[in-house]
Amino acid sequence: MKVVILAGGMGTRLSEETLLKPKPMVEICGKPILWHIMKIYSSFGFNDFIICLGYKGYMIKEYFYHYYLYQSDIAIDLKNNAIEYINSKSEPWKITLVDTGLNTLTGSRIKKIKSFLKDETFMLTYGDGVADIDINKLIDFHKKSGKIATLTAVKPLGRFGALNIDNASEVKSFREKPDGEAGWINGGFFVLEKEIFNYIGEGENISWEGEPLEKIAKDNGLSAYKHEGFWKPMDTLREKNELENLYINNKAPWKIWKD
Repeated sequence: MKVVILAGGMGTRLSEETLLKPKPMVEICGKPILWHIMKIYSSFGFNDFIICLGYKGYMIKEYFYHYYLYQSDIAIDLKNNAIEYINSKSEPWKITLVDTGLNTLTGSRIKKIKSFLKDETFMLTYGDGVADIDINKLIDFHKKSGKIATLTAVKPLGRFGALNIDNASEVKSFREKPDGEAGWINGGFFVLEKEIFNYIGEGENISWEGEPLEKIAKDNGLSAYKHEGFWKPMDTLREKNELENLYINNKAPWKIWKD
């Protein structure tokens, strides 16, 4: 099953870092948060990625183009212009990097990678948030739901819009940032069927979190996998530092892999 990652936004609330690099390339202890997200999926055996590029996307291309070099010791024979790779620690990843436009909104970015997917179920998440989510349980929940889309619902401290979820874990509607309420919110980590593309129109200005998801919910096609564990986005420098401190102190809940 392929994993689509939205990695094209400008990350204006993290401008201390994103003036120089795209948000998914902001590092947590020497590794881009994009790498951390991919490691989560890879830990469950999902190694086929499609990354939607936008702002400074060339930096993400360059990172993965040189990844094998970065992860290896090398011996350079200048006389014969030869390089020997030693003790490589590269990942078993297949990565498709797609330029989806500088100012394109999330729904339109998803629409642009449709041709890279067969008629298959696929996963989708944002390139700036980590969680200690069990991907296998998420997929099993999606299959049992019979819906065309499943999102992961999380309960952070308030500042996000809330979801109206019924007792059957079906999303009935979206609500924008209710005052004083820290309810369930969209935490990414979607499982999707190809039918979702029928809900995304043409153009560059379609937000996945707007009309497409709202219409899918109204058509009773959207379910919510309630994740009670750790989830955290990296929207600000403070949040970046919080994630880094967790990792440094070996208290990073999303780190489910061995070094």
